[in-house]
Amino acid sequence: MSSRLLAIGLDGFEISIAERLMADGRMPNLSRLRERSARFRLNHGPAKYSGLAWEHVSTGRTPESLDRHSAVTFDPETYDVRQEPTRETPVFAKMKSRTVLFDVPYCDLQRAANLQGLAQWGAHDPGAPRSCNPPSLADEIAARFGPYPAADYIYAMVWHSAEQTARAGAALAAAVRVRAQAAEWVLRTRIPDWELAVVVVSEPHSALEPLWHGVDPRHPLHLLPSGPVARQCLETVYVETDALIGRLCESFPDASIAVFAMHGMGDNGADVPTMVLLPELLYRRAFGRPWMREIAWSAVLPDGTPLLAEEETWNNTMEARIPPLWSDAVKEAQAESARQALPIAHAGIDWQPASRYRPFWPWMEAFAMPSFYDGRVRLNLKGRERLGSVTPDRYRPLLDEIRALLEECMDPITSKPVVAGFSESPKSPLDVGPTESDLYIYWEGLPLGFRHPELGRIGPVPFRRPGGHSGRFGFLYCVHPSLPVGDLGEASSFDVMPTLAAILREAAPAAQMSGKSLLP
Repeated sequence: MSSRLLAIGLDGFEISIAERLMADGRMPNLSRLRERSARFRLNHGPAKYSGLAWEHVSTGRTPESLDRHSAVTFDPETYDVRQEPTRETPVFAKMKSRTVLFDVPYCDLQRAANLQGLAQWGAHDPGAPRSCNPPSLADEIAARFGPYPAADYIYAMVWHSAEQTARAGAALAAAVRVRAQAAEWVLRTRIPDWELAVVVVSEPHSALEPLWHGVDPRHPLHLLPSGPVARQCLETVYVETDALIGRLCESFPDASIAVFAMHGMGDNGADVPTMVLLPELLYRRAFGRPWMREIAWSAVLPDGTPLLAEEETWNNTMEARIPPLWSDAVKEAQAESARQALPIAHAGIDWQPASRYRPFWPWMEAFAMPSFYDGRVRLNLKGRERLGSVTPDRYRPLLDEIRALLEECMDPITSKPVVAGFSESPKSPLDVGPTESDLYIYWEGLPLGFRHPELGRIGPVPFRRPGGHSGRFGFLYCVHPSLPVGDLGEASSFDVMPTLAAILREAAPAAQMSGKSLLP
């Protein structure tokens, strides 16, 4: 076996689904690889809630070492929020090994002239601008293989339509097939002189989030007409991913192999409480009245779960209930206020309902930061936010009040508490940075609404994505002479990159990474 290494990253991949399909004989390539691999369960820890798993790969570093805890950045001067790409140079650029990257998210090739490959071809949350090296590579791939087949379904929300679910599944399965062909061509024919090749398969991420209800019989949406279709489509994407793994492994039999997913996936209990319910709750706490309009939904399940109609989209229905930043409703609210309104900058995340409360944040003690996973509360702290009203002596009591407020909230569908737990920033209040919050909330179950004894009922609101980043473990299968075959237990997800560097004998870059090599 040569010293070169082929690493295949599986984005948003849930290993338990693959294990079931391997047991059924439907993923034979991954099954054979597993039998000859050193196998680790990967624990990404709280870092998975940052949504920056691939930045952790591209840098080899933790959120703490990067001081970047979310893709969403808050400006305490303007109260603006924006979703930002990575600003880091990929750690691969610091390696001596000749490296080719195929669609690795959060790898900015413009910052690394010595790297070859392409970025933002069909990545889910690419986190870096579209780029390629050599400059003609993207056009060559398009000429040979056509455009990316699933561009309309990278962020599909289709659970309310069996027909749309089928189209999304077919497009994503086709995208895996084209990815396999294009990646093999790049590595075998176009840029064959590599020592490290990293290929990321994003379609499992793009498929699991809208199709999870098909494989989870406990999910409230499982019995919808789209459920059986979603299961078939998701499993087809996994089978095609297995074919990609087999194709690349067979094409480069001389290379060491690493196949990994940074964390697992599962049901999504975060979208609605984080993006909708928490910001509305804090608005009501501040002003004593609702901002979200209560409009009846098209249909509901017997348990009270609201549904979308075939022709509806989640984003459009939420705009009818929580007005966009530039709507007349917001302008009228600003005009009625005796306070000076801040200018509203165009934020790339204004589709998220939480960001539409931004005009009111300067006049609130606490507000909900836009987030994709855990709930995040930022206090309007004097000396940190430009219009801060919370004095330092009020900081701790206010956090306790917000905790108590949330602990009083019940799910109106299940009548159970909506909060599983809290955490806080370990920094002193004035040092909490622009990608951090003061209080983090972990949700219990799948809350679609809040019922508070004083502030009333909020929602329920339909699911946005049935699937999310709630799985417990990722995994690493690695074939290398230095590693024994078999189950080697649990490791940190941050150990993946130091392990790859150790295989390549890249000691200097490995020393800059947060984890440790798993090689003996």
